Amino acid sequence: MPLRDARRVLRGWRRTRPFWGGLLLILGGAELLIIPLSPLTVLVSLGLGGIAAIGIGIALMVAGLFLWLLPHAHHYVSVNALILSVLSFAATNLGGFLIGMILGIAGSAMGFGWTPVADDDRDAAGRPRLREGQGTRTLAVLLPVVLAGTALWGAAPAKAAPGDGEIVAARTPPTITTKLFAPKGFIVAGVRDIPTADGPMKVMVLRMNAASLTDYRLTTRDGSRELSLGAETLDLSGKVTLYLTKFKGCIQGILCLTFTPDRLPVPPLVPPFVFITQVSAEQALVTSDSVVAGGLRLEARA
Repeated sequence: MPLRDARRVLRGWRRTRPFWGGLLLILGGAELLIIPLSPLTVLVSLGLGGIAAIGIGIALMVAGLFLWLLPHAHHYVSVNALILSVLSFAATNLGGFLIGMILGIAGSAMGFGWTPVADDDRDAAGRPRLREGQGTRTLAVLLPVVLAGTALWGAAPAKAAPGDGEIVAARTPPTITTKLFAPKGFIVAGVRDIPTADGPMKVMVLRMNAASLTDYRLTTRDGSRELSLGAETLDLSGKVTLYLTKFKGCIQGILCLTFTPDRLPVPPLVPPFVFITQVSAEQALVTSDSVVAGGLRLEARA
């Protein structure tokens, strides 16, 4: 084989960084750019979706280069690349018709699961032993499968779970607004029917370990009066579950989206380290082990 020395140097460089994760991110970003970089008439017809595809595609390619050039930051880079990959489905042309999104998710998983090779795991020639990285490669392969499986499970409509029938929701869900919604823990979105006085109501279900809300306000009506409950801060913790008929907000304060039970994010997952601003939602029910409110106030208007 020609260029034996060059191939040896390249192999040694590749084994000291999440090379394949970075390569998949670069390919996923390039795939997202294919359609928006078509002739100008195509880009104009795509509108904001085309612009978002350009931005997310470039960001994923830069993330892939960062995995190659700054392998010590692979955790931070991979998490942000995963967020962009998932958002590409809603913000662009279906995540590059799923191809770019799947490549981005797989590359992020491989980058996050990569582990540097310790000196004790190298042979006399300085090359990694055969067992190097087997566990992390298995994790990287399984994570996209788990994400896809969770997406299918969460998107499938479900009837009320045991115990849900004990609580009857209001006929008209009150309106919730908050300037900042910061969930903590893994969130799964699904669809479910909950009982009301007028019959079942179709809602989205969001589950998390905890959540903090800033400048919280709940508005509902009691006959001819409008009732308003507000709080400067509201902290929910311990098996938090939100039942919503509508959710509108700006993810990371940039990408503004609206979700309903008939239009859920796919995959129905919210990655960690995500915050949502300017939230407006219709909340049928909320359950939590603990609720702590600061600056609570109650108002009634005719």
